[in-house]
Amino acid sequence: MLKRILAVIALLLCSHAHAGLPDDYRVVLLTENFPPFNMAEDNKNYAADGKIHGINADIVREMFRRAKIRYELSLRFPWDRIYKQVLEQPDQGLFSTTFTAERESQFKWVGPLASISWVLLAPADSPLRLSGLDEARNLRIGAYKNDAVSQHLESKGLAPINSLRDQENVGKLLRGQIDVWATADPVGPYLAKQEGVTGLKPVLRFNEARLFLALNRATPDEVVERLQRALDAMRADGTVDALLRRYL
Repeated sequence: MLKRILAVIALLLCSHAHAGLPDDYRVVLLTENFPPFNMAEDNKNYAADGKIHGINADIVREMFRRAKIRYELSLRFPWDRIYKQVLEQPDQGLFSTTFTAERESQFKWVGPLASISWVLLAPADSPLRLSGLDEARNLRIGAYKNDAVSQHLESKGLAPINSLRDQENVGKLLRGQIDVWATADPVGPYLAKQEGVTGLKPVLRFNEARLFLALNRATPDEVVERLQRALDAMRADGTVDALLRRYL
């Protein structure tokens, strides 16, 4: 009898929890080419939902399916523009967004979706060996405009040479226009491989970071909670690990 009562209470609570959103409620999701976490099938700078894949793209889709929340997903460019758009527009979300203390109050967060490390990459024949960022102050550091890696370097008093596309740093590195490329691992090596370049070596690992879905501050708390519960369940039942294995 007690089990039946508890089951009824749980059902009522669940119904109440899902009653707060309008029937036509949906979240506009934006992402960018950030392989292997989110990317367009043809590597172009615009793609609609069905043409977007990657570890975090697949995780986010499954999160929304389990949370029973509708969404629209598109891949756009540049990151700087879509980042600002999600900051300003209600019921919009952005991934894969690096969580930092400086960004914490700007969004509502669901995650982590994945973890990465930040590295300085150099050509295979580079003699560079660094033990800390201070040793990179006199180097020409290529980075990606408004990305968390670039923002971190700037916060440390460094002056990265920012590109609108992270892939541009591969060519700059090989042409000697920059000494090192500040990027994320495995993202940087993956991008370099797409450009036909292998063998870039990390001369410094300087941070560990976590990637999240960042939602506009006006997003209802119910949406955040339902998505986080869905992600926690996916991690517990092995879905997240299975997606990681599929791509890596």
